[in-house]
Amino acid sequence: MRFKHRYITGFDGIRTLAVLGVIFYHLFPNTIKGGYLGVPVFFVISGYLIVDILRQEYEEKQTIQLKQFYYRRMKRLYPALIALLLLASTYITLFQRQLLNNLRGVFFSSLLYINNYWQIEHRLSYFDRFHNENPFTHLWSLSVEGQNYLILPLILIVLYRLTKKRQWMASFFLGGSVLSAIWMAVQYRPGMDPTAIYDGTFSRLFSIWLGAALAMVWPSNKLKEAISSQAKQILDISGIISLVLILLSFLMLGAQSSFLYYGGMFLVSLCATVLVASVAHPGSNLNHWLTNPVFDYIGKRSYGIYLYQFPIMIFYESAVKQITNHLWLHTIIELILILAISECSYRLIEEPLRRFDYSQTKAKLATWFKLPILSMEKPWLIPALIVCFIGFIGILIAPSNTKTADQQAFEQQLTENKKKADATKSTEQADSNTQLSADTLEGKYQLTTQQIALAKELSITAVGDSVMLGSVEELKEIFPKIIVDADVGRQLYSGAEVIQKLKDEKLLSKNLIIALGTNGVYSEENFDQMMQLIGKKRQVYLVNTYVPTQRWQDDVNRFLAKKAKEYSNITLINWHHLAEKHEAWFEADNVHLKPDGQIGYTSLIAQTVLGK
Repeated sequence: MRFKHRYITGFDGIRTLAVLGVIFYHLFPNTIKGGYLGVPVFFVISGYLIVDILRQEYEEKQTIQLKQFYYRRMKRLYPALIALLLLASTYITLFQRQLLNNLRGVFFSSLLYINNYWQIEHRLSYFDRFHNENPFTHLWSLSVEGQNYLILPLILIVLYRLTKKRQWMASFFLGGSVLSAIWMAVQYRPGMDPTAIYDGTFSRLFSIWLGAALAMVWPSNKLKEAISSQAKQILDISGIISLVLILLSFLMLGAQSSFLYYGGMFLVSLCATVLVASVAHPGSNLNHWLTNPVFDYIGKRSYGIYLYQFPIMIFYESAVKQITNHLWLHTIIELILILAISECSYRLIEEPLRRFDYSQTKAKLATWFKLPILSMEKPWLIPALIVCFIGFIGILIAPSNTKTADQQAFEQQLTENKKKADATKSTEQADSNTQLSADTLEGKYQLTTQQIALAKELSITAVGDSVMLGSVEELKEIFPKIIVDADVGRQLYSGAEVIQKLKDEKLLSKNLIIALGTNGVYSEENFDQMMQLIGKKRQVYLVNTYVPTQRWQDDVNRFLAKKAKEYSNITLINWHHLAEKHEAWFEADNVHLKPDGQIGYTSLIAQTVLGK
C-alpha cells in the first residue's frame, strides 16, 4: 500500500505563474522577455516533489520500488505526451505537410526522452522561430525531466546505502547543482547560438537538483505548522522576495543575456528554491496566498497547457499568415484554443488514464465490445482510432533531413550569394566587379547621376541576415566598394561578434548598413554592445524588419526606432513601411524577396544612404 503524501496546493500557484510565463514569452518575446524562465521554476518543483516522495518512501519502507515509481511516472506523463504527438502528427499530415520532415525522429526521441539531444544533434535553434518552425521545440524540457526521473531514484538508493544523513545527501545534490551551473558558464560563448547549452541535460541539471537538495533538508511530512511568529515572518518575507525576483526576471532577463549563462539562471533557480521552501512549509502564509480557484485550475492543467501551447501557436500563426494584423485578437484566440484543448486533454486523457488500472485492460476491452453501438463509450473511440491511424501514417511517411525542390533552389541561391558576399571582402575581386552603366542604374534603382557617382566612391560595410544575403548582387551594382557580411539565421546577439571580427580584419568602414531582426527579438545589452564596438564616429544605417508572419515584427521595429533616437549616428531605414505596400515582391514565406523585391529593398537603402 502506498504511503500518503501531503498535497501542497500552493504549488499549483507556482506552476500557474511558470506556465503563464512560458506562454507569454512565446506570445510577446520582447515584453515578457524572460518568461522562458518558467521552465527552471518547473524543474525546481519537480526536483523537490520527486525526491521528497522517494525520500519518504525509503524512510518508511527502507526501499524504493523502482518498478512502481517508473510505472507511476509513465502513467502520469505518457498518455498526454502520446496524445499530443499523435494529434499534432495528424494535423501536420492533413494540413501542414511541410512540417513532416524529421517527424519520425521527433516522435521517437520524445517518447524515449532524448529529444533535447536530438534537437542539438540536428542543430535546431530554440531561439530561431523563423527558420526553425518546429511545433515540438519545447519538448526538450520533458526530456531533461525524464532523464532525471530515470536517475534520481537510483542515485538516492546509492546515497542511502552510503549514508543515512540527509544533510550529506543534500550536499551531494547541491554540489552537483553548482558544477552544472559552472559547466553552463564554461560552455557559453557570447555571440553564438546557445541552444546546445540551453537544451543540454547537464548544463540544466542545477534547477532540478536544487529542488532535490531542498527535499532532503526540508521534508514536507516533517515540517510543523506551529512555529514562532518570527519564523513565520521570515518564511513569508523570503517567499515574497523570491516571488518578486522571479516575476522581475520574467520581465527583464532576455534569453540572449550573457548574465543568464554566467549564473543568472542559477540565481533564478535559487529564488525558485526559496519560494518552494516557503510554500511547502505549513507554517508559512505563502501556501494560502497562492491557493485560489484560478491557480488551482491552471496549475492542475499546467502539464497539458505546456504541451499544447507551442504547437497551437505554430499551427495557428502559420494558418493566419499575417499575424501582426489584429495581433491582440489573434492572441486571445490562441489563448482560448490552448485552454480549451488542454481542458479536453485533462478530462479525457490525463485524469482517466492516470487512474486507469492497466491490469484490467483485457477485461475493460471485453466489456467495451459488449456495449451497444450507440452507447456513450463507443463514439469516443472512433475519432481516436482515426487520429491514431492518420498520425501513424504521417510518422511512417515522414522524410528525414530532406528538402523540397523549392527549398533546395532557395538554399542554393543563398549559398551562391554567400560566396558573392564573401568575395566583397577581397579588394581584388571587389575591384574586378563589372559595373552597369549609369543610365541603367538610374532607371533600375531610381537614382540620380550624382548619387551614382557618390556610390561609386563610397566605402561601406553591410551586416545582415538572409534578406540582405538575397540582395548582395544588387548592393554590389550600386556600391562597387561595399563589404557584405550576411548569413542565414543571423540574429542581433551575434552582431557584436561580427562587428569585432570585421574591425580586426580592418573591413569596418565609416558607413555601416545593419539589417538584423528577421529572426528574433532584440535586447538592449546586445545592441548597446554592438554600438559600443562601432563607435560614435561611424554612420550607421539601421534597416527595420518586415516579417508579418512573426509576432515580434512590431516589437523589433519599435525597438529600432527607439534606438535610432538614442544614438545620434544612427539613421533608420523604414523597410517595413515600403514593404507592406508591395506584397508581390515577396516569396511564399512573405519575408524573402523576389527579384523585384531585391531591387526595391536595395533602392530604398541606396536612396537613404546617398541622400535625396
